[in-house]
Amino acid sequence: MQALQLEAILADINRIILGKERPIRLALSCLLARGHLLIEDLPGVGKTTLAHVLARVLGLEFQRIQFTSDMLPADIIGVSIFDRDSASFHFHPGPVFTQVVLADEINRATPKAQSALLEAMEERQVTAEGKTRPLPEPFFVIATQNPTHQIGTFPLPESQLDRFLLRIELGYPDPAAERALLAGTDRRQMVAELAPRIDPIQLIALQRSAATIHAAPALIDYIQALTAYTRAAPRWHAGLSPRAGLSLLAVARAWALLAGRDHVLPEDVQAVLPGVISHRLRPVDDAARTDADTMAAQLIEAVPLP
Repeated sequence: MQALQLEAILADINRIILGKERPIRLALSCLLARGHLLIEDLPGVGKTTLAHVLARVLGLEFQRIQFTSDMLPADIIGVSIFDRDSASFHFHPGPVFTQVVLADEINRATPKAQSALLEAMEERQVTAEGKTRPLPEPFFVIATQNPTHQIGTFPLPESQLDRFLLRIELGYPDPAAERALLAGTDRRQMVAELAPRIDPIQLIALQRSAATIHAAPALIDYIQALTAYTRAAPRWHAGLSPRAGLSLLAVARAWALLAGRDHVLPEDVQAVLPGVISHRLRPVDDAARTDADTMAAQLIEAVPLP
């Protein structure tokens, strides 16, 4: 039953986001692993559309926050407003109080505004006016950001980048997919007509299933060897943290679930490795900076399979 649900979800997303099967599978794996997703790419390649489609097909409440340079934390979390009739302040929740938050162009905002999401992403709660308020379950942040070389961007600090389970890129479509886009129906209309395949309760059940996918001791050894190598190799400023190792295992389990298996293979770890390390490993020599796929290939070559 779960395999049929996941196949239907993937089919619906691939019908709207054309020619991006691998990024779509990574994005869905991220949500199944209860992680937050960062999509970094040029404007106009479908980042926002992918977030809309994921929320729609999973039957989740959705809010979009357009980040700008003049945004304040209260614009995200909410604010207390004085009520004359009751002579007291009442808290008005911000857009973060939903199941899927699209933080659009998150690096257009100042670090102060960006930091408003830190507690929400890590603790799934918000503290405002001295009171802690839980966020809905499930809760996901899907953030998009433009490349940091573009004008008007504020790079995310490492502490906030690490809160994202995966960072992916979509890239330009291939010629066949781009022609289908040009000749086909408007994507916004297709998203509006899309019916949910599951509801939040079913999604939570899928997440629990992903967390129980079996990982053999040899597989754990392989993940530990990968993280240990990054800490010993001189090519990076800092190696992968224990949280990165946990992230790698969690998303590999979700990737295996999408493949219809009840156990994790080394190939699952290798498939999701680029998305896990792309925002966590920084080469010592910035001039020699390589993309995530190249870094992952170097790691896979250097660390033997168990």
